[in-house]
Amino acid sequence: MLTAWNFYRLVAAMNTMRKTKIVCTIGPRTESYEMLKVLAVKGMNIARLNMSHGDYGWHGQVIHHLKRLNRKENGGVAILLDTKGPEIRTGDVNPDIPLKNGDTLTFTIRRKAILEEYCVEVSYDGFIDDVSVGDIILVDGGMIRLRVLTKTACDILCRSLDDGLLGSRRHLNIRGKSADLPSITEKDWADINFGIEQGVDFIALSFVKTAAAIEELQRYLRGKNAKIDVIAKIESAEAIPHLAEIIAVADGVMIARGDLGAELPFEEVPHLQEEIAGKCRQAGKPVIVATHMLESMIINPTPTRAEVTDITQAVLQGVDCTMLSGETATGKHPIKALEVMDTVARRTEQRLEIDPKVRVEASSNAKHEIARSAAILGNNLKAKAILVFTRRGLMAVLVSGCRPNEPIYAFTNSSYVRRRLAIYWGVQSFIVKFSKDPETTISRAIKLLNQKNIVCAGDRIIVVSDILAGETFVETVQVRIIKS
Repeated sequence: MLTAWNFYRLVAAMNTMRKTKIVCTIGPRTESYEMLKVLAVKGMNIARLNMSHGDYGWHGQVIHHLKRLNRKENGGVAILLDTKGPEIRTGDVNPDIPLKNGDTLTFTIRRKAILEEYCVEVSYDGFIDDVSVGDIILVDGGMIRLRVLTKTACDILCRSLDDGLLGSRRHLNIRGKSADLPSITEKDWADINFGIEQGVDFIALSFVKTAAAIEELQRYLRGKNAKIDVIAKIESAEAIPHLAEIIAVADGVMIARGDLGAELPFEEVPHLQEEIAGKCRQAGKPVIVATHMLESMIINPTPTRAEVTDITQAVLQGVDCTMLSGETATGKHPIKALEVMDTVARRTEQRLEIDPKVRVEASSNAKHEIARSAAILGNNLKAKAILVFTRRGLMAVLVSGCRPNEPIYAFTNSSYVRRRLAIYWGVQSFIVKFSKDPETTISRAIKLLNQKNIVCAGDRIIVVSDILAGETFVETVQVRIIKS
């Protein structure tokens, strides 16, 4: 039987071994309380709700289960609401249209008309203006490619470059272009308000093109007094020239490789992933790698070796999170997919720990230097753990950015801060009652870790905390040996 104690012990044990966090998309296969509990035990750090699917009743029930799970099992699974974003889709087709290489097909913005054979509606009238003769239109990220031959005021005549089956409400992209759509749609605003009401921890904003959309949403959230971090989804060709400004204002970044690989040449995506991950590391912002990481496991019980290599590469790049989409939402093997991602990440992290160097440049910022010093001490002294005491989460984030070999245990008196830290590399957070006497707080934290068999007598630990010097609290980095 999975008791509360065993649940928490298993979660603690798993997270001490894996520093790269895992985001699991919740869907029909994983919506129940029991399945969510198993995902948490197996290593889910963040639950993603994809607002492209499901109604508010369904999403609300999943959020209720997650909050109950955190409350009942003393867990810290964070909730990420992922907006649908502006997108172009085909209309309803019945039956599906079989296409052969060389067949012609017309996309049209004519509404409520009886369409001729091989003519399909598109959901966005401006699609006509965005498309040029010679462009390549991609169906579902490239499952079918069509070249634009001619266009009129309402119709786009294309020739298929592939064999395939065109169904209803298929996603359309223009290779190398971003459609001129609004950054945040009316549906997105409704979903954002739902997320505010439900108290989610993160909102992932889809199809971000510039920093303006991120800033607009952040202002809106501040106006609603909502403590929600905004994650910029990089999946648009138009976003690439604006990466620096987007990363600078966003609370984090998601590399959504599906649409990114549709709008840009697919061979560019691995290089962009490395570039974006590096820029986020440099800026101290968390980064999530998403899409197709274990796509074959939607059907198959084991991954391809290429997928294993893909996860390995992301971990070696030092990303904060890897994400499962259909694998845990609708796939046949959601738990196995999570186990594979967890296993590969932990094995890869063993290789990272061979290098004792902390690759973070010196800074004139005192807090950055305190975090860097803690990481260097931990690595050089081969400490068992780094303990960080934080009210807002900032110091834990800074230590995480240094990527020390040791696990980072953050202690806070805020449930919100605890969940917010779920996105950051190497950080496992706990709730502890803060005392006016810092030493009392530190003793409580060490006792908690000792009870969970994370540390024991004789272990060397690094403590990042404040101490009372006169009437002022001063931040310190301490080296301690745990006493029996």
